[in-house]
Amino acid sequence: MISYLPSSKPLLALKPLDQCRLYTFIDEAYRRQRGYLDLAKALCDGGADVIQLRMKGKSHEVITEAAELIAPVTESYQVHLVINDCLEAASRLPHPFLHLGQEDFFDAGYQSTQQLKQSNQGIDMKCGLSTHAPDQAERAILAGADYIAIGPIYATPTKPTAQPVTLEYVRWASTHVDIPWFSIGGIKQSNLHDVMDAGAHRICVVSDILDAENPQNRCQWYRDQIDTY
Repeated sequence: MISYLPSSKPLLALKPLDQCRLYTFIDEAYRRQRGYLDLAKALCDGGADVIQLRMKGKSHEVITEAAELIAPVTESYQVHLVINDCLEAASRLPHPFLHLGQEDFFDAGYQSTQQLKQSNQGIDMKCGLSTHAPDQAERAILAGADYIAIGPIYATPTKPTAQPVTLEYVRWASTHVDIPWFSIGGIKQSNLHDVMDAGAHRICVVSDILDAENPQNRCQWYRDQIDTY
């Protein structure tokens, strides 16, 4: 396993989450054997503020190895690297950041994000939580989430069994959620403006970027569109 060895230089400051607007992914289901470094650089060059590494079903050793390959790239671009589900991998990064679903957080017995820090020798770890309804959003905020994901807005192959929450949840979040929140799920070029017209200021895109012939150019398209709102 490659071990991430941070530079002796001070860590670069990352953009505050409330200023982050484009949240992208390196998802193993859509990677198609492209290199982690190449994808990370393409997303960063395309204007991503956040990259989540999602490797469902992989061991924490494999996820940690991939994360440690990507981290120097995201650090150099001052982009947040978020690890999906894998606490072990997230805790090894220079800016530890974990994303969990409702079942992986609350059903696992967590009631507060402070518990994640306590279980990891006090590491100052940020945590984002998925939500699918207003009551879940309120519970996640009370638990101390640094951001919440709102979705899936539309049907999505990423979550084929999940029921779309529709734009109504986006409208609710736009008037009730004070922490950073990101719309996610089935967002693509043809519906981006509908999502933003409903009140979204921060957007997650998975397959529409990763399935593009040129992920960097597609990412840049989203960056340009988001920046006009």
